Amino acid sequence: MSQDTRGAVAARAAGLFLACLGFLPIVNWIPAGRTADWYGPVMQGFLSGGAIAIGVGLILAIASRRMPGIWPARWSLPAGAAGPDGRFIAIAAVVAFIAYAAVSMLVFDRRPLHIDEIVQAFQARIFAGGRLWLPSGPHPDFTTAMHVIAADGRTYGQFPPGGPAMLAVGELAGLGWLVMPALGAAAVALFGLALPALEPSRATRRGAVVLLALSPFMAFMSGTWMNHTATLAFLMLGSWGLVTGLAAEKPSPLRAFLGGLGFGAAATVRPTDAIAFALPAAAWYLWRSVRDRRRVVDMLASGAGVAIPIALLLWANWRTTGSPLLFAYQVAWGRDVGLGFHAVPWGEPHTPARGLELLSLYFLRLQTYLFELPLPSLLPAAAALLLSRRASPGDRYLLVASALLVGLYFAYWHDGFYLGPRFMFALLPVLALWTARLPGVMRDRFGDGLPLRTTVYAGLVAIVMGVTMLLPSRTLQYRTGLRTMRWNADSAAEAAGVRNAIVFVRESWGAEIMARLWAAGVSRSDAEGIYRTVDACELSEALDERELGLKVDPAAAAVAFRTRIDRARADSSRLRALLLVTAGELQPDTTMRYLPGSAYTDRCRKRLREMHGGFTVFPPLLLARGNGNTYVRDLHEWNGPILAQYPGAPVYVLTQGKGMEDLPAYLPASRDSILETLSPR
Repeated sequence: MSQDTRGAVAARAAGLFLACLGFLPIVNWIPAGRTADWYGPVMQGFLSGGAIAIGVGLILAIASRRMPGIWPARWSLPAGAAGPDGRFIAIAAVVAFIAYAAVSMLVFDRRPLHIDEIVQAFQARIFAGGRLWLPSGPHPDFTTAMHVIAADGRTYGQFPPGGPAMLAVGELAGLGWLVMPALGAAAVALFGLALPALEPSRATRRGAVVLLALSPFMAFMSGTWMNHTATLAFLMLGSWGLVTGLAAEKPSPLRAFLGGLGFGAAATVRPTDAIAFALPAAAWYLWRSVRDRRRVVDMLASGAGVAIPIALLLWANWRTTGSPLLFAYQVAWGRDVGLGFHAVPWGEPHTPARGLELLSLYFLRLQTYLFELPLPSLLPAAAALLLSRRASPGDRYLLVASALLVGLYFAYWHDGFYLGPRFMFALLPVLALWTARLPGVMRDRFGDGLPLRTTVYAGLVAIVMGVTMLLPSRTLQYRTGLRTMRWNADSAAEAAGVRNAIVFVRESWGAEIMARLWAAGVSRSDAEGIYRTVDACELSEALDERELGLKVDPAAAAVAFRTRIDRARADSSRLRALLLVTAGELQPDTTMRYLPGSAYTDRCRKRLREMHGGFTVFPPLLLARGNGNTYVRDLHEWNGPILAQYPGAPVYVLTQGKGMEDLPAYLPASRDSILETLSPR
C-alpha cells in the first residue's frame, strides 16, 4: 500500500468517525445514562440556518457564471506554494493576541472564574512567591477548597505545575490575565510555521491559520486562565519541531530538541494530551532512525528535550506530594482517579458505555462551539477527510495523535465541559486545517464548477450569519454569567471600610458539610461518595456528634462516625434530591440528598433557612489579598478556633441575597453572634 493510499484510508476513517460522532445522537441511544436533550432543537437550527446559507450560496454560485467578477480566478485556490508565510503568520499572531486579550478583558473581566482557573491562579501565586506549597496552618478546614490540598502540613493546588508556572510569570509582572492570550497567539504562530510541511497550498495554509486564530472556541478559551491554551501552545511547538524537522533533507537536532521540549512542557500541564501527541512522535522518530541512521541524532535530541521538563515535573511532585510519581490530583482523589474503567470518585463505575456517551457529547457539542455557525462546525472537516485522495506523513501523524487523544479521554470519567468540550481542545488545529482544505479537495474532485462555488459561498454566508447573529449571543452569555465569581472582594472591602478583619464567608450547607468531611480526614473521593449517598441532615448531625466526641475519646468518635455513616448509606436507594429555593423558585439540588420521612432537627432546619436566604462561594476568596483581611469559611457554631486565633480583629460575615442580581455583601457581626455556641470546638 502506497503512502498516498495509507494517507487516504486514514483520512477517510477520521472523516467517518467525525460523521458518526458529530451527527448521530449516540448518547441518547445508550440506556440509563446521560442524554443530550438539546440534540433535536440544535439540529433543527442547523437545518434552518443551513438551508439559508446553502440557498444563498447556490444563488451566488449560479450568478457567478454570468458575473465572473464575483468569482475571481484567485478564488480557485491554486495548489502551489508561493513564497514564505512569515509576515502573514506574524500578523495573524498579533491579531490573535489582541483578540484574546480583548476577550479576557471585556468578556471575563480579566479574572479566573472557573474553579480550575481559581486554583491554578492560587498555585501561581504560591510559585511567584518562590515556593511550591504553603504551610497549612492549624485549621485548614476553614481555608481549603475543592482542588486545594491540605495534607502533611502543606497546602497546594491539585494541578500539574506547568500551567500555574506559566501564570506565575504573568503574576510577577502583574499581568497574569495576559498569559493565556499570549500562549494562544503562540499556538497560532507555531501552527502556521508547521503548515508548510503539511500543506502545499499557500491559500489553504492561510485559511487554516485564520480559522484557528478566530475560532470562537479558541478565542474564548484563550481569554481565560485555563491550562488548555498553554497545552496547545506546547503541543504545537512539539508538532512544529517534529514535522518540519523530519521533512527536511538533513537531520535537524535543534528543531528536534525544541520539539521534544514542547512535548515535555505539555506533559507538565496536561499529561494526557502530551501522551497522545508524544507517543506517535516517538514512534515516527524511531521509524525514521531505523531507515536512516543519520536521524538517530534527531531522536536523541528530541528525547533530551522531553527529559528536561519531565525532570522538573518529577522534582515538583517530589517536593509537594513526597513522591516523584505521585501527582497532586492523586493525593486529592486517590490513585484510581485517572484513566481507566473503574469507579469514579463518588463510586459510580466508569464503563465503556459511559466513555462512549462522553465522546458523543464532546463531538455533538463541537458542532456548535467550534465555529458558532448556523451550519454544523464539523461538516467541512468531515467532508474534506472523506473526499481527500491524499494525506501527508505529517497529516497521518496528527490524525494518529488525535485518535489517541480521543481514545484516552474515552477512558476518562469526567465530563470536561467549559466554554465547549475542553478535553477536545487540542483537536482544533487539525479541524481547522481540514476545514480549510475543503474547497481545494472539492476543486480536485469536481473542478471549478457549481459544487465548489456553492460550498465557498455557503461558507461565507454562514460566517456572516454566525458573526452577526450567533456569536454576539454567545458572547453576551459568557459576559453576563458567573456574576459572583467576577465580584472583586478587595475593592468591595475597601468601599465598605472592611480592613484587618476576620471575614466569615457563608457558603451553602452542602459546601460546609464537604469542608467538615475533609477536616474529618475523609478523602476527597470518599467525601463525594458519602455526600451523594447520605441524607444531608443525618450527615451534618453525624459530623456534629464526631466533633463533640473528639473532646472525650477521639478514637471512639472516629469509629462511631464511620459506623453511623455506613448505617445511613444503607438507605441510599431511597434518597431524593433536596429541594432548595433558587432564584425565587423551588428546585432540586444536583447533589444534596434528602431521605423521605426523616425528621429534621432544629439545627438542620436552621441551615436550610439560612441557605434559602442566600449564600456565596468561598473559592474566589483564595485570591483576595487586599486591606489586610483574612477570609475563612463560616462553620457556624464551630468557628471558635478562628475567633481565638484573631482575638482583636473586627468580625464580618460575607454573604449574598438569593436574587439573581444580588452580589456578596459584608455584614458586621459580633463575636457572640458568630459563635451561637451549642458546644464550642
